[in-house]
Amino acid sequence: MGSVRLPVDAVIKTLTGSDAVEPVMRQIIIDFRLPRILTALLAGAALGTAGLLMQTVFRNPLADPFVLGVNSGASLGVAVVLLALAPAGISLTAGLGAKGQLLVILASSAGAAATLFVVLILSRRVDIMSVLIIGLMISYAIGAIVSILMFFSMAERLQSFINWSFGDYGNVSWSHLRFFAPAILGGLVLSSLFIKPLDALLLGEQYAESVGTRTKQARFLVLLAASLLAGAVTGFCGPIGFLGIAAPHLSRYLCRTSSHRILIPSSILIGALLSLASDFVARGPGLDVVLPLNAITALVGAPVIIAALVKQRNLKRLFG
Repeated sequence: MGSVRLPVDAVIKTLTGSDAVEPVMRQIIIDFRLPRILTALLAGAALGTAGLLMQTVFRNPLADPFVLGVNSGASLGVAVVLLALAPAGISLTAGLGAKGQLLVILASSAGAAATLFVVLILSRRVDIMSVLIIGLMISYAIGAIVSILMFFSMAERLQSFINWSFGDYGNVSWSHLRFFAPAILGGLVLSSLFIKPLDALLLGEQYAESVGTRTKQARFLVLLAASLLAGAVTGFCGPIGFLGIAAPHLSRYLCRTSSHRILIPSSILIGALLSLASDFVARGPGLDVVLPLNAITALVGAPVIIAALVKQRNLKRLFG
């Protein structure tokens, strides 16, 4: 479904390799719809997992890449690279070569990691709610730096960067997926290797160390995985908000468990489905307009945050 209506049989024939489909329709399915769907699934899975990891490490039920300023840090890395190197046009990443696309992932992940570790260091000296305020202040500070970069940028690049900041899965082509997909899958695999340390961290650092967990090493690698996931998504799709907090909470609600052996796969699945559904709504089937993706994800995630605040006493049982 979309601006061009595609019969179900034509989609099936195209995906099965049949030649009995019009070339234009085949191009829409293969070159536009399919990469967008895969991007939405990968991005949702990445953000859902990153949110779960951050909530566990910070022991904060409201932590996610958007709330803690990680998206802003990734945006700064992308802004430094793209506002200086990207060609002018609608899509900031469209004309970048292989080295440029790899640089986007590295810059966005580095920005996300730097923000995460700053928040982690400061979080040891304040309470749970203060961590969120620190993340918000960091977002404002980074946003100010990005605004200065935008002020001195070319008009064409400025408009491209603004469009990118709304969030969009449509700018990721098959050539981008060669870098985007391995980065996301690598982050998901790295996350799955720390199921037991994550369960131990839920019960506190002292307990985790008493059962043989190297807390500093585990925390570093878990946040590295979260940075890679959040940074890659932000670099190619823009700063997508709220999915990272909605997916883990829905996973806990549906699965009724705090075990990461169940929560990680369920957060991947629920994050992917929420992302795909949000993109579907944003495309406005039957309409001639495309809504900003972040506006739709906010409508999905905001009620989850409100519910989490209302039920904060229950959530504290999971996070000590």
